[in-house]
Amino acid sequence: MYEVFGSVTSRGFRVLWALEELGVDYTLTKANPQDEVIRAVYPVGKIPAMRVGDDILTDSMAILTFLSDKHGGLTAPAGTIERAKQDSISQAVLDELDGVLWAGARHSFVLPKEKRFPDVKESLRWEFNRNVNRLADRITTPFAAGDQFSIADILLVHCLNWAISAKFEYDCPKIDAYAKTIRARDAFKRVRALG
Repeated sequence: MYEVFGSVTSRGFRVLWALEELGVDYTLTKANPQDEVIRAVYPVGKIPAMRVGDDILTDSMAILTFLSDKHGGLTAPAGTIERAKQDSISQAVLDELDGVLWAGARHSFVLPKEKRFPDVKESLRWEFNRNVNRLADRITTPFAAGDQFSIADILLVHCLNWAISAKFEYDCPKIDAYAKTIRARDAFKRVRALG
C-alpha cells in the first residue's frame, strides 16, 4: 500500500486521482508544504510525496509516471510514438499551464512579501489564456493525448481546476467541454469528496 503525503487542495490531487483511477490501495497523510509531517519524510518540504516501501518519491509528475508504468494503466507503453505524444502534451501542460499558475501563486503568497510583484499576475493571466488556447489546438482526440484517458488528462484538468481557484480565466469553449467530461469521471469525484 502506498502512503501519499499532501492534500486534495494541492498537486497531491493528481496523485490521489491516479491511484483512484488505477484502483490501487493507498492512505493519505494530510500534509501542507513545509509542515513537520512532510519535512519528516522529505526535508525539502514540498508536497506531494509518496512512500513506496522504504523509498519516498517526490514531484507529482514523477509519481504519476511511476504509478502508470508500474500498474500498466493511464499511459501509453514506453518507447512508442503514442508515449512520446503523451509525454509531449504532459510537458506542455507542465511548462505552459502549471508553470504559469505556479508563478502566480509565488507572487500571491509563496514568496516573502518584499519579493512579490502582484502586478505580474495580469501578464500571467494573459499568458495562461493564450497557452490554453494553443494547447486546445493540439488536442485532436477525445482525450488530451489520444483515444485513452491518461496522466496527461489528470495534469491538464488539475491545472484547469487550479486556474479557477487562482482566478486565471481563459476563453476556450473546446477546453471547457473537454474538462466537463473529464470531471464526470468517478475517480475524480471520489478524490474531490476527500476534500
